[in-house]
Amino acid sequence: MSKQNLHIHTTYCDGKDTPEELVLEAIERGFASIGFSEHTYNEHSAYHHQMIPEAMDAYREDVLAVKAGYKDKIDIFCGLEDEYFSEVSTEGYDYLIGSVHYLDVGGRVAGFDGGLESTLDFIKEHFGGSGMAFARKYFETVMALPDKRRYDILGHFDLVCKNNEKGRFLDETSRDYLELGFEAIHALQGKIPLFEVNTGAISRGYRSVPYPRSEFLKEFYRCGFGVVITSDCHDKSSLDCAYDEAAALIKEAGFRSRWVLTHDGFKEVAL
Repeated sequence: MSKQNLHIHTTYCDGKDTPEELVLEAIERGFASIGFSEHTYNEHSAYHHQMIPEAMDAYREDVLAVKAGYKDKIDIFCGLEDEYFSEVSTEGYDYLIGSVHYLDVGGRVAGFDGGLESTLDFIKEHFGGSGMAFARKYFETVMALPDKRRYDILGHFDLVCKNNEKGRFLDETSRDYLELGFEAIHALQGKIPLFEVNTGAISRGYRSVPYPRSEFLKEFYRCGFGVVITSDCHDKSSLDCAYDEAAALIKEAGFRSRWVLTHDGFKEVAL
C-alpha cells in the first residue's frame, strides 16, 4: 500500500517535530506523500495546542520550502485541521479537515480533548455526569460542521470516546449511543465526502483501536463515504502507526478502496 498521511502536526502547534524533520522521517519510512494539518486558532482555547494566526504565513512558507526542497523524493501538501469554533481564514490551503474538540455548553465554549480525569470533570460539570448527554452534544456539533465551511475530510468521528475504552462514562455498544453516531453520519452524507480512519489515540496510549469504531465504519461504507487513513501524527515516530490494522478494519467494513490527495485533487485507489 502506497502510504499517505494527511493528518500531521508540527511545532507550529502541538507537534514535537518541524516540517523538515517529519518529511525526512516520511521519506525514510517509504511514504509517497504527506500533508501537514495544523490546528486552527480559536479564541476559546484554554490550551496551547493551536497555531496562532500570526504564525500561519510562516507555516505555509515553511511547508512550501520543504515541498520544493524534496520534490524529487516525496509529494507534500499544506492543509489545516479546522476547529468548528475557529474564525480564522482557511483560504489558500490544499485541503481542510473538519474537527470538533470544543462544545458550546450553556453559552460558553469549552474544550474536552484532554485526559481521562479532565474528561470526567467536564462531563460532571456540564452534563451532570451523563456520558450520553455529552455524546449527544458532541454529535450535534459534528453534524453542524458543513454549515461552517466546505471540508474535505471529517476528523476523528467519535473523538468523544477517546478516554472511554473501558466504558468509564458511556456504553459505546448501546443502541442509544450508536444511533447518535448513525444520525450524524446520515446528516453528513453528501456534505463531507471523506472521513478518516485515525490511529492517533493508539500511538498516544488512549485506545487500542482506531477511530471510528467498527459499527460506524460499516455505516460510513453503506452511506457511500470515501475513506482516508491517517495517524493524527504529533511525533514523527507515529507517522504510520497501526496503518496495517487500519487497512484491515476498512476492508472488514466493506471498503475496497481508499482516497489519496494528489496534485490533481483527491483520487480513489485500491486497498
